[in-house]
Amino acid sequence: MNASRSSRVALITGGASGIGAACARTLARSGVLIVIADRSLDTAAALAKEINSTAAAVQVDVSDEASCRRMVEFTIEKFGHLDVAVNCAGLGNPDRSRVGELTFDSWRRLMDVNLDGVFLSMKAEIRAMLGGGGSIINISSVMGTVAVSGACAYIASKHGVVGLTKAAALDYAKDGIRVNAVAPGYVDTPMLANRTEAQRAEIASRHPLGRIATPEEVAAVVAFLASSEASFVSGAYYTVDGGYTAL
Repeated sequence: MNASRSSRVALITGGASGIGAACARTLARSGVLIVIADRSLDTAAALAKEINSTAAAVQVDVSDEASCRRMVEFTIEKFGHLDVAVNCAGLGNPDRSRVGELTFDSWRRLMDVNLDGVFLSMKAEIRAMLGGGGSIINISSVMGTVAVSGACAYIASKHGVVGLTKAAALDYAKDGIRVNAVAPGYVDTPMLANRTEAQRAEIASRHPLGRIATPEEVAAVVAFLASSEASFVSGAYYTVDGGYTAL
């Protein structure tokens, strides 16, 4: 089906779980047509079916440029245009090594997805938005502005997403494409699933609000940035962190 230009279309990478899934549900409730892109096609398809009859799913490896192109081509073939892109696909920090001990393979694996994946997704998304404008929201992290020990690759990747967001916002301002980043604190997603209750309590204590965020709280800010209410917002870095970066 080709959607009329009055119907907004959103593509969400990493959309099958966690923050991405919350973004898909939240945007769909406001009438946006949804494409869920994820490395797990089965999980993405199940969520699309749950959301509504028009939501679609596509498999993507965001570290592969051809895969990112196919993801956007699928969206255009399905709905005719692209208005909103939420680049949420990302990896956590499985290797707690310090800089001097981190292997290049571990470094490269995180960069391939967390930074290169945003770049490659944006390249394809921007091409689809040229001539019609749009809104791109990149999911960074509080670690895009601060740091902790033992997470250098993750931190560098998230700092990179912030810089890339600002550069793209300037590159495409005259084309009517707004580009912003959202920086969650710790969020109750599968990335925290293996933490003990004691560990979760310690993580919650790092936030002045005293708790971990829900994915829906992050999705609400994403939905705002995707909307016409944010029509004068571009190149911004919105923290959704319970005060984490205010300390």
